[in-house]
Amino acid sequence: MVACALSALLAGKVEQSVLDYLGYQAGEATIDEKAGVLFLEQFSVTAVAIGVIFGITNTFRPFSDDIFRYDFKEPFKLQNGWLLWAGIGLFFALVSISLTGAVMTFLNGETTQRETDSLGLLLPLIGSSNISTACLLGITGVLAPILEETVFRGFLMVSLTMWFSTPVSVLITAVVFAFAHLTPGEIPQLFVLGVALGFSYSQTRNLLTPITQFMLLG
Repeated sequence: MVACALSALLAGKVEQSVLDYLGYQAGEATIDEKAGVLFLEQFSVTAVAIGVIFGITNTFRPFSDDIFRYDFKEPFKLQNGWLLWAGIGLFFALVSISLTGAVMTFLNGETTQRETDSLGLLLPLIGSSNISTACLLGITGVLAPILEETVFRGFLMVSLTMWFSTPVSVLITAVVFAFAHLTPGEIPQLFVLGVALGFSYSQTRNLLTPITQFMLLG
């Protein structure tokens, strides 16, 4: 996980250096240019981080059949259909997040405000143009789910099951998942989301399940 985080950070630094060399100025850039840069940044981080994970795990080949498994077969199979359990997990995630938000509102006495990051500041701009909309949907609906679920469920959670039971591994991964987003005000919601993603993945052992679930939530 440390190597993955450092490699992603390095990829971001390299990209920033390239942008500086090309004379890119964020303050003077158009909405489409900002969205394009954000997409390229997420793409490079995703590619590098997943590449590092596969490089590390490659030393432990052969893999078991359920590690880094992306299988489109039998999506509605009751026992482990990836699309069926993505829908089930999505339902429980939405209910759990809503209940958690209600509890936090009750305890705090006011509605919890969603924290923003660099991506969140651009989300209201979806629809301003086809290019910016495509870039932002590509980030939130494709790249981020693939990266986060491969890292947290496909790598961290599977690794933890070598030492802990599956439920404990799901909970530990959910804690790391929540804190990794660096949004303290949303840690409870992110934790319950991580639990829902983890248990739906544990049912199918197919990364398409949490990835699809994450895409629909995004």
